[in-house]
Amino acid sequence: MANGDRAKNIFGNEIDSKTYRKAQTKKASYQKQFGDDSTAVYHLAAQDLPVIGDRLGVRNLVASTSDEAFDLIADAHAQQTPATTSRTVDGANGAPVVVGNIRMGFGHYRISMAMASAAHAMGYTPYWFDLASFDQTTCSKVIAHQNDLYSMGSRLSQKVGLFNSLYWEPLNSEGFRKLTYNSIDQKNAELYTPLFRDLPKDVPYVGTHVWPAQGAVHAGLTHVVNAIPDNWPMALHLAEGSIHTVQTPSAYLGYHQLRGMDPKRQLKPMPMEDLFYTGHYVDHELVCNIEQDCAARRNRVLGGGPVRWLISVGGAGAQQDLFAAIIERLLPYVRTGQATLLVNVGDHANVWEALEKQVAGLSSIAERHFNDFAGTAALANDALEGELAGVHAFCDSNIFAAVYSSNLLMRCCDVLVTKPSEFSFYPVPKLMIHRVGGHEAWGAIRAAEIGDGTYEMDKTEEALAMIDSMQYDRELIAFMCDNIEAANKIGTYDGAYKVIDLAVRGR
Repeated sequence: MANGDRAKNIFGNEIDSKTYRKAQTKKASYQKQFGDDSTAVYHLAAQDLPVIGDRLGVRNLVASTSDEAFDLIADAHAQQTPATTSRTVDGANGAPVVVGNIRMGFGHYRISMAMASAAHAMGYTPYWFDLASFDQTTCSKVIAHQNDLYSMGSRLSQKVGLFNSLYWEPLNSEGFRKLTYNSIDQKNAELYTPLFRDLPKDVPYVGTHVWPAQGAVHAGLTHVVNAIPDNWPMALHLAEGSIHTVQTPSAYLGYHQLRGMDPKRQLKPMPMEDLFYTGHYVDHELVCNIEQDCAARRNRVLGGGPVRWLISVGGAGAQQDLFAAIIERLLPYVRTGQATLLVNVGDHANVWEALEKQVAGLSSIAERHFNDFAGTAALANDALEGELAGVHAFCDSNIFAAVYSSNLLMRCCDVLVTKPSEFSFYPVPKLMIHRVGGHEAWGAIRAAEIGDGTYEMDKTEEALAMIDSMQYDRELIAFMCDNIEAANKIGTYDGAYKVIDLAVRGR
């Protein structure tokens, strides 16, 4: 490594010996718990990816049973060249771009889909590389363990107020912010490198979570982009050796200064060549249809049609009581033809079943679309120009269908009800409900400042009052559409394209 041990020195800022020893101890404990496969030889293979494979031209990297090294370049050349779009790059010719990811909630998968979509639209062949999907490896075992802890904390934070206020909020806003936290992650990332041996060192690579980005850097890849998701600067998201990208100007300034990442000292800043402001990471299919979709929303809501509400439940399945209250408020509007309700519970069928028990009359009025992605896609497509009434529930045991269904439904909805997660950055009018984790707060701030979403609704009553306002004053939705179109004209939603370009060009 050019700067030595990445857990010991981060952008020229020395880590204290106590923290470094802690990082070493944590790595050793994971090796003891999950095994040491540092000398193992893993080979990759590529196969079609369910659901989004055909739509986004993306291939899935999986464990190979062969003793032969995988030839990524040859596999990409063997695929059909992506169709020409307005974003096609001269000379792309289907060359590979790897999207390194993990499933932690739905947000990081959603960013990965945006990157794959942009890469495909630009003429590249995207490859999906989920580091948590190689069950036999130490890498995947470590990531799965940490993901389980995070999901458990997210759910618990919504049920136990003291846990949320005294532990979860501070951890997500200040704990993950500390440079010392990054030191521990960097040492753990040394365990991830065996998975990367078949990848060409200069392949364009985008990490949509910091761990895949750190793993790629430790493995010696030279064209690594670390696509930072949040609008709140945290050392958790640092992967020195990669190109860091952020979605907002405030995040750019905060990461440049490593703002607040050590309360005891002023840190040396991140070098400017390591950090780029790109704009929001959004799928090509959504960006290229912004004007058309906003025009359709204005026609619907100002023309007296039902307001179409989309509720998308996150991967942790938290906030059920809040969702129940929102659905209860919307049902009278649905029954009188003033609203249409779309609820995507992802791959959590139990969440929908609990909502049916909790909300009187929901089960009798709702139409289920479970494990029927083709039907969901047809409904969303027909609704772009046709009518859509009633309550529709969507669920799919396939994770790709579960996540991408919201992408399809976003185009035909009028308002997306969401916590300030990755959805904060999408070009659709948004009602922002209470966050899950303090780091999410700045996502709502970004949406509110652009004007394509509300500010964060801290209380249930506040969210319900905003629903009433949007139902009766439809101009609020049209106002957000105006702001989406204005933001689009200056490239606010072009971040995914710019990330892919940075990965291809490298340093």
